[in-house]
Amino acid sequence: MSSFSTTTTYTLLLLLLRLAAASSSLTAAAESPKPAPWPLQFHSILFVNSSGSLSLIDLWYDWPKGRNFNIIQSQLGELLYDLEWNNGTSFFYTLDSNKKCSSAQLEVGILRPNWLDGAVYLGQENVDGFLCNVWQKVDFIWYYEDVVSKRPVHWVFYTGRSIQVMTFEVGAVLEDAKWQAPIYCFEKKDTQTDIDVGYSEPQTEGVLRGSMQLSM
Repeated sequence: MSSFSTTTTYTLLLLLLRLAAASSSLTAAAESPKPAPWPLQFHSILFVNSSGSLSLIDLWYDWPKGRNFNIIQSQLGELLYDLEWNNGTSFFYTLDSNKKCSSAQLEVGILRPNWLDGAVYLGQENVDGFLCNVWQKVDFIWYYEDVVSKRPVHWVFYTGRSIQVMTFEVGAVLEDAKWQAPIYCFEKKDTQTDIDVGYSEPQTEGVLRGSMQLSM
């Protein structure tokens, strides 16, 4: 084989290798994992740490009926019910003798199941003993999902607030009667005690309502 033929062969081989490498890189980029959409209905127990302030949230998500329920137990504090509807109506109340209740009308409803669409994939990380895929959404939330089960494991907000997912029951539904705000939420102000907005917002920020802007 002449030197010209040999050089030509090596050049072609080098070109093919570069093309293969480029194709492999493009394929890998195109196949970056996507976060699983949230189930249309689920129940989850969440452990929340907000700068050392601890709470447990009993979360019920029901997209078909346009509703979301956070039952929030602060450490050695009140049990707060945060009931949200897809029309933007929210009620914050207690069920004790104090009969505290406040309501709000927001511009957006609850999160859509695909609210993580468009999140940037950051790679994999071990969290709480689970190998997780990690995504970031608009510098607001870092979302960790178990590689094997595709269940959410952990998420962290830009404020430093972190949430550990303790249970995740796909398809679990809370009975309709539990979704009714108490009657004193609809009575005149002199028959109830408002829950201070400054109290309720930090408890629910970023669980579902605080992230709603990401789904728009």
